[in-house]
Amino acid sequence: MNNVRCEVLIIGAGPAGMSAALAASESRQQIVMLDDNPRPGGQIWRDGPAAVLPTLAQFYRQAITALDNVTLLSGTKIVAQSGPQQLLYENDKGCGTIDYQRLILCCGARELLLPFPGWTLPGVTGAGGLQAQIKNGLSLQGERVVIAGSGPLLLAVADSVTQAGGKVTLLAEQASVTSLARFASGLWHWPEKVRQSLRLMNRHYRANSYVLEAQGQQRLTAVRVQQGGKVRTIACSRLACGFGLVANIELAMLMGCRIENAAIAVDDMQQTSITNLYAAGECTGVGGSELALAEGAIAGYAASGNIASARALLEKRSKWQRFAAAVSQTFVLNPRLKTLGTADTFLCRCEDVSLGQMSRQTGWMAAKLNSRCGMGACQGKICATAARYLLDWPLPQPRVPLTPVRLETLVSLTPHPPKDIS
Repeated sequence: MNNVRCEVLIIGAGPAGMSAALAASESRQQIVMLDDNPRPGGQIWRDGPAAVLPTLAQFYRQAITALDNVTLLSGTKIVAQSGPQQLLYENDKGCGTIDYQRLILCCGARELLLPFPGWTLPGVTGAGGLQAQIKNGLSLQGERVVIAGSGPLLLAVADSVTQAGGKVTLLAEQASVTSLARFASGLWHWPEKVRQSLRLMNRHYRANSYVLEAQGQQRLTAVRVQQGGKVRTIACSRLACGFGLVANIELAMLMGCRIENAAIAVDDMQQTSITNLYAAGECTGVGGSELALAEGAIAGYAASGNIASARALLEKRSKWQRFAAAVSQTFVLNPRLKTLGTADTFLCRCEDVSLGQMSRQTGWMAAKLNSRCGMGACQGKICATAARYLLDWPLPQPRVPLTPVRLETLVSLTPHPPKDIS
C-alpha cells in the first residue's frame, strides 16, 4: 500500500485537470493529479506515437512537469471512496489511498454509441475510438472510411483519418441543414471556432444523414445510409460512429453529488453540492476544451482559496458556456435514431444481449437480474448509456469497485494511516 496525503486532489489530467493544477499550484499547496491514461492530455489531447499535440497542450504538459508541488500519477484509476475525504486507487505498482482536503473532479466524458444493425461487425468503431487508434499509430492508407453521427468531433475525426492516409467517402451528420445554418450564422461570436471550422471542413460533409445498417459477413464491407430523402449504399472498410458525448459522473454519483441534466451540478466557483468538492470540464456538461480550461482554472483557484483570481475568469467561462449552449441546441439527436436497432440488434455487445431482451425489462436492475447486460468488459459504460437514451432508463447508481481491480486492491478497502508526500 502506498498511502499519501495532499491538500488538493485532482481526478483527471485532461484540459480541465491540468488547468486546475496550474491554478491551484500558485498557492504552493501540495497537489496530486491522477489519470488512468499513461500521459496527461485527456481524450482531446491524447498522446501516442502518431499524435501531433497542439501547442497549447504542449504548454500545459511542460508547465505541469516543471512544478515541484504537483505530483502526477498516470495510469492510475479510482476504485472507491474508502473513507471521509479518502479515495482508494490502483495502478501497475499496486494500490493505495489518497487523503485530501479538497477534491476537484475533472473526469471528462465518453462517446455515446447507439446500436443499429451490423454495428458489432469488425471495422465499426466509435469515432473517438478510431481517432485514438490513429494517434497510437494506426495506418489507414488506402482505406475507405465513413464517419457518421453528430457533433463537431466528426470533423476532427475526418481530419485525423485523412492524415492517416484514409479516404473519407462520407461524413454523415444527422442534424438538419436548417440547424447547421443557424449555428454557422452565429459562429462569428467565437472567431477561434470560425478559423477551426474552415480548417476542418470536409467536402464529403452531408447534413440530415445517418447510417441505417452496416453490412458484411466477417467484417464491414458497406453501409446503408439515409441521406435526406434517399437511401445510399456505400462501400467502405471502416465506419466510425459517434452521437455526441456523455459526462462521466459515476464517481460524483458515488460520492453523493447532485446531478442535473446528466452532469455534475456546480455553483459559480465550480463547487458541487458537497463542501470542498469541486468539478470542472466535460463532467459538468459537455462544452469543449476552451470551456474546460476556464472551468478548471476557476476550480483550481477556488479550491486553493484564491477567490479573486477565480472570479476574474467568470466572463471567459460565460463566453464558452454560450458556445456550448449553441452546440447543444444545434446537434440535438433526431428521434428516428431510436428506431434504427431491431429486436435482434445487440444493445450489450460484451454479453450479446439484444434490444428485444432489454425492451421487455422495467429498468436497469431488472435487466441485469434477467441477463448479463452490463457485466462485460465495459461494465455498462456503453450499453447503460445507450439504454438511458433509447429506453429512457435513468443512469444506474454506481457500485464499488468502480472498475475491475486486482484482488489485493479489494482487500485494501479499509482506511489506512496516510503519509505526507512533501
